[in-house]
Parts: sequence; structure tokens; C-alpha cells
Amino acid sequence: MDAARFFAASYAEARGKFLDAAEGAGLEVHSRVHPMLGRDSETLALDVARFGPADAPALLIVSSGCHGIEGFCGSGVQGALLADAGFHAAARDAGVAVLYLHALNPYGFSWWRRTTHENVDLNRNFHDFHRPLPRNEGYDRLAHAIVPPTWPPPPEAQAALAAYAAEHGERALQAAISGGQYEHPDGLFFGGRDPTWSQATLRHVLQEQAGRCRRLGWIDLHTGLGPSGHGERIFACRDDAAALARARAWWGPEVTSIYDGSSTSALLSGLMWLAAYDECPQAEYTGIALEYGTVPLAEVIDALRADQWLDNHPEVEDEALRHSIKQRVRDAFYIDTDDWKLRIVEQGSDAARQAVAGLGAR
Repeated sequence: MDAARFFAASYAEARGKFLDAAEGAGLEVHSRVHPMLGRDSETLALDVARFGPADAPALLIVSSGCHGIEGFCGSGVQGALLADAGFHAAARDAGVAVLYLHALNPYGFSWWRRTTHENVDLNRNFHDFHRPLPRNEGYDRLAHAIVPPTWPPPPEAQAALAAYAAEHGERALQAAISGGQYEHPDGLFFGGRDPTWSQATLRHVLQEQAGRCRRLGWIDLHTGLGPSGHGERIFACRDDAAALARARAWWGPEVTSIYDGSSTSALLSGLMWLAAYDECPQAEYTGIALEYGTVPLAEVIDALRADQWLDNHPEVEDEALRHSIKQRVRDAFYIDTDDWKLRIVEQGSDAARQAVAGLGAR
């Protein structure tokens, strides 16, 4: 398989490939246009394509770009599925519709950022903002060290992170940094204080496209955790034993969970996938995040720290520094090699076919 052909070097190219692939599959695309422009002044949008009838009893969502720059990977998987007539035939025969959501966070995809234009981590943003928000005391303690005032980080910032890990463990440090925080809008993994454009737009799409199905599956495509090229299947539902059992029946016993500590991901707050319960209450919901490994976690975190520092300092005029930071963050979430891309497509296609089989087995 020439998997590399499904991947792109920019958001604009990825969007063009997605639109062409949807047209090639005979699908109509509905675009929700973002209020801002991309890095190359291109239009940004959440693009929605559906295979199958509106009244299908089961629906599989395949989504990309929740964390902007991670869309390089997810868009490639979506392109491969759109080009796979056998996959669509299997879905049709099983009575399963497939909904492709391309670039949930198109701004981050285009600008090579993990966050939305509000500097919000979309997968920490799904809260009822009329109620008190979670408090991340670990992040509060380390905020000055996680995104320091200067870059490269001063020795005292690195020492503070090392001391926290020594006192609480590396896993606790990961949770403090990445679990989600709501007090530091210029920091990492900020969940916001209001719904983002991407949150509101996704909710509308779920209402329109997933309000009639009786069974709902969701594969949300991510990168940045785990061994390079390996797709970890992370349970993406409420902490519910029956849903976890379904997920493992569909995708195998290797499905991990943030609730029991088996996942490489920390326990997170404000999870995007929980919107399925709000907007599609009529459906039995089962989902995973398919998380592909890239580079070691420490490198991923340091790339994000540098990128956030740069975003906090728009006055920086050193173009070589700006370029190196942006390239570093791109490389932390996308491995631009043919072998990596092939492994990503093979695992994504396998997971999608398993989901169709699970949704149709009634």
C-alpha cells in the first residue's frame, strides 16, 4: 500500500486531499467555516462527510485534528478510509453509516499548534462552565516552571520539575502537566473558561448527524503518546464497565483506560467524547481514542513548552528560533516517514473495520 499518498505537508493540502477523497467516494461535504484564517491565509473549516443514510441504525464517527497539529496523522487515516471501497461496502452491508469529521480544530492544524485559537486544549474544554471547574494543584505549583519566562528554560525551572517527579513520581508529574488546568490561560493544557468555537461546532454536528442512530461508535485519532508507530486504543467513554466491555469486545482486550491507570494517558478532565452522551442520548455509545506514538514523552512535553513560550512572546524576532520551535512541535506529533505512515494507516483501517463489525452485530 502506498500509504504516504494520503498524508500532507500542510493543513491546506490535507483539506484539499480530504475534499477530493470525499468527492471520489461520492460523498457530499458540509463545511463549518472557522472565523479565522490559516497560516497561509487559507479558509479554515470543520469538514463533514457522511457515508450512509441519515436514518441508519448505527453510526461510526472517525474524527481528526482535535489537537490541531495531530491532524497530519488523522487526516491521512481518513483519506485512506475514504479511498477504501471495501470498507464502505462492509459498512453498508452491516447497516452502519460512517461520519468523517476532518479537522475538529482547524486553526491548530494550520498554525502547527495543539490548541485552538483561544489557546484551549479542546479535549479539556467540555465542561458545564456554569459550575465550578476542576482545580489542578500540581499544575498551579509548577506553572512557572512548565512555561518559564525565558527559553531555553533556566536551570531552576528544570530543577522544579525534577523535584516534583522525585517527590511524587513521573506519572504524577505527567498528570500535573497534562491532566487539564483552568487557572493559567497562557499555560499548557488549558481547558478554557467558556466553550470554544470547536466545542460548539462539534455539538451542532452531533445533533444534526447523530441524533437518530441507536448505536454510536467513535474513533478519534491522536498522536504523541507511546512507542513510535504504535496505535494505543484508549477507552473514550464514561467510566462505565459495560461500555468498556463493549470496547474490548470490538477492539480487543488491549484497549486501555485512563480510569484504571492502564493507559499511557493521564486521567483527564473536560473530555470531548463525553459530548456524545449530551447530544446523542438515544444512542448506546462506544468509543476509543486511537493514540499513535511518535517520540518520547519528555520530548513531546518540551516541544509543547517551547511552543507555548513562543506563543506568549509574539515579539520574538529571531526567525531561526521561531522556525526551530515550530518544526520541533510538528515533529513531536507527526513522523514524516513512509514506514510510520504505513503503520498508522494499517492500524486505523483495522480499528475502523472492527468498529463496523461491532456496531453491526445485532
